[in-house]
Amino acid sequence: MNVFLWVLQAVLAAVFGLAGIMHATQTKEKLHPMAPWVEDFTLTQIRQIGAVELLGALGLTLPAVTGIVPVLTPLAAAGLAVTMLGAAATHARRKEPAAIAVNVVLFALAAVIAWGRFGPYAF
Repeated sequence: MNVFLWVLQAVLAAVFGLAGIMHATQTKEKLHPMAPWVEDFTLTQIRQIGAVELLGALGLTLPAVTGIVPVLTPLAAAGLAVTMLGAAATHARRKEPAAIAVNVVLFALAAVIAWGRFGPYAF
């Protein structure tokens, strides 16, 4: 199970890391074709979402790898799960069911990591 959680952490860190870089660096015009939800947010808010995603991605792996405050890993997973709830609410308001499905999958992965790392497979 420990290996499974590490694989999930790596996959989720890659997904949120790439999304975070994209949201933190691209203009709204470049983001809009692949993320139409950006029209509901200011560029500052989009950048902040990107920062949250990047910090969550780093938090999924770095604390556990370095052994420095490893409790941050399940906290990062829990934070990303909460972030996905907010994302799902945004997509529900915009009537984007495909995007909600992605949010549900990412929420579930983050919740499994939080459960495993807070509980029986903590560091």
